[in-house]
Formats: sequence, structure tokens, C-alpha cells
Amino acid sequence: MHEFVTNLPVYREAIRQTFFIVLISTAVGGLLGLALGLLLYATRPGSLLGNRTVFLAVNILVNVVRPVPFVIFLTAIQPLMLHTIGTTIGTNAVTFALSLAAAFAVSRIVEQSLLTVDPGVIEAARAAGARRIGILVTVLIPEALGPIVLGYTFIFVAVVDMSAQAGLFGGGGLGDFAITYGSQRYNWPIVYITVATIVVIVQAGQFLGNWLARRALRR
Repeated sequence: MHEFVTNLPVYREAIRQTFFIVLISTAVGGLLGLALGLLLYATRPGSLLGNRTVFLAVNILVNVVRPVPFVIFLTAIQPLMLHTIGTTIGTNAVTFALSLAAAFAVSRIVEQSLLTVDPGVIEAARAAGARRIGILVTVLIPEALGPIVLGYTFIFVAVVDMSAQAGLFGGGGLGDFAITYGSQRYNWPIVYITVATIVVIVQAGQFLGNWLARRALRR
């Protein structure tokens, strides 16, 4: 425990880095994923903006990227990171990669959530004269809000998990702290405290997500 107290400033910085990575990645990935999910839903054959070519292209892209393990994905997009943000290491690089990875995961969640909406609701909106884009934004998203929120909660937990790998690319965070100051020095109390911290973050996010989903479902 003495070593943990000595490394307390580093621990606090690791928490800050983790929150930065997770919150930015979840927010940016969530917005990009929402747009992709809407595109997948709207362009599927027979949907509001049915376009087989666009749907197939986006669907294949999501299917190819989504299953790739994060470490491999992060390595594979290094040329893109270098061109876009000018670096392939550090907190910003990991956040950039996590945002993209989260976007592809969110897109499928959003698409599946929208598919659960009763088609009768869509037909009623069209009969009332609502435009197709308007139906997507003002009808479909509110109707599927509960499942979407639960999906975003799942992504938040997944992003926390993936952020633990940030240390492999100089991104810092709690995972890096646990390895550098804990396991590599055989200081197991630091490892356990870090694990407990991550569990608290995940549980807090899960509780908030469940609460928001319940409110959305009771509208």
C-alpha cells in the first residue's frame, strides 16, 4: 500500500486519461455510429430511402471492420491516424481509434434497434404527410430510444474495456497503470485497486444507462 500512496498522483492521472479516452470515444463514436445506423436502416431495400448499392457498401464495411480485435484495428489504421492527427501513439491516437471502432459497433446496434419499431408507426407518419428524413429523426429514433440507450450503455462498457489497452500505444489510462506499476513490479494491491476502480466506472455507467433507458421506455 505504501507504493500505491507514493504513486497516487500517477493513479489520479490514469483515471483522468481513462475518462478522457472513454467519454470522447463514446460521444464521437456514438454520433458517427448513429449516422451509420440510420444510413443502414434507411437504405436497406424496401425501407424509407431504399438503395441496394449504398446499403450493400455500408453493410459490408461494417461487417468487415466490426469483428476486428481492437489492437489489430488500432495497428491497421496507423497510416490514417498519421495522416489525420499526425501521430500513432498517445492518448489522442487511442481516442481516435476507439471512436472509429465504437462507431462501427454502434451502427449495428442502432440499425437493429430501429428495425424493432412497429411498421405501422412509420406508415401512420407517412400518411400524415411527414417527410422521409423527418420520419427517421422525429419518429423512428424516439420510438427506438430505449433499446438505443441500452445499446450505448453496452458500448460504454466495451470502450472502458478497450481503453485498458491504451498503454500498449502510449495512451496511458488505468490499464497501463495496472501493468506498469502493478503486475510488472509484482505489486498486486495496485492491480486490485485499479480493477476495483474500473469496476466502479463500469457499474456507474451501467446504472446510468439502465436508468435512462427506463425513462425512455416509460415516455
